Amino acid sequence: MRKEIFTDNAPEAIGPYSQAIEAGDFIYVSGQIGINPETGEVADGIEAQTKQVMNNLQAILSEAGTDFSQVVKFTIYIESMDNFATVNELYGSYLSKPYPARATVEVSKLPKNVLIEMDAVVYTK
Repeated sequence: MRKEIFTDNAPEAIGPYSQAIEAGDFIYVSGQIGINPETGEVADGIEAQTKQVMNNLQAILSEAGTDFSQVVKFTIYIESMDNFATVNELYGSYLSKPYPARATVEVSKLPKNVLIEMDAVVYTK
């Protein structure tokens, strides 16, 4: 059985997908970009976008009744590996040990020309 998770505290999907789907003991959170859900504006620069992405993910997880401590896997898509250290530091400030598994991938282009996008998989048991 699948259940949609939606919150007004994160940007609405910009396509035919859900912010997150709960399926069994897992929650699959769609990729989040640095859009402020209140204004619809994209944050400026890699630091602001990374913080907004993490805040958007946190809002979705909160709506689902969970938090970053239950995330088992993140995927980070960044426009340039030159931003890896900055992203890594900011991302890490939201987490505690044991850290989730993660992949970081440089991509040529992201929606709305943002610099970063992240998705997450959460284990709820």
